[in-house]
Amino acid sequence: IVMALLFNWWGANKYMELPFYNHLIMGGFAFGAVFMATDPVTATQTKKGMYIYGFLIGAIAILIRVFNPAYPEGVLLSILLMNVFAPLIDHYVIESNIKKRLKRIKVLVSN
Repeated sequence: IVMALLFNWWGANKYMELPFYNHLIMGGFAFGAVFMATDPVTATQTKKGMYIYGFLIGAIAILIRVFNPAYPEGVLLSILLMNVFAPLIDHYVIESNIKKRLKRIKVLVSN
């Protein structure tokens, strides 16, 4: 919704100036958001990673729709791209959690 609102405000052509709710009902966006992006096997496993994963799927889908009018269904492509990067997102989220916990332990031990 944020990306759709930004492109509606910044629109360089008529396709970019669609209201944000049109992006939600066009094509397979709802199907992809409800059934395909939530697949537990290929999606991220961490809670913070799920938020990053979902935001990036939505952002990439809107970018593909807006900047490539010849390919109006960017949801499936964005889900495929983010499925490739899901393990990487999980890795960095877990690494950041480990660093936070190590800092917390150092503070507790030093006191």
